[in-house]
Amino acid sequence: MDNAPLPPAVLLNETEVCAHVAAVAETLALRLKPGCVGVCLLTGGIWFAADLTRALFRIGHNLAFDALWLSSYGDGQESGTMLIRAPLQRSVEGRQVLIIDDVLDTGASLKIARDICLEAGAAEVITCVFARKPDPLKEGARRETDVDYAAWEAPARYLVGYGLDSGGLYRAVPYVGAMD
Repeated sequence: MDNAPLPPAVLLNETEVCAHVAAVAETLALRLKPGCVGVCLLTGGIWFAADLTRALFRIGHNLAFDALWLSSYGDGQESGTMLIRAPLQRSVEGRQVLIIDDVLDTGASLKIARDICLEAGAAEVITCVFARKPDPLKEGARRETDVDYAAWEAPARYLVGYGLDSGGLYRAVPYVGAMD
């Protein structure tokens, strides 16, 4: 068993995480169309995608499900080169796509995922993340893309838990904590 310490600062407890997921699902439900394909960005988006798609199902939206495996961090904390490790497995041609990810930081992963879905013929691409961090770039610069929906406006801290990791650890923690 890995004895890594738990994050020292709990920012959102498990109950609060669930409440944020339910709230964003209610908002998304107003925009989603029948036949929408939910596309989870791996690996961090798995936890939010599972909870969000179940919340949407409970309120009447049964999304088809797919995933894109993109990687920009490796096991470090600094963003690097974007790798496309696995492409879409189902056709999105002519369909609405909901891209689901854990966090919006620089926007690089979401921009690439949106471009991939549009190139694959998606009629519309909607993006949703669990946590939107403040724009990390220098004054006057902009993110590569923004997000359509965010369940939680996160602080500018090093977040872990609920899919967010530090060197591959802490993803399964059911709350959001900070490591700084």
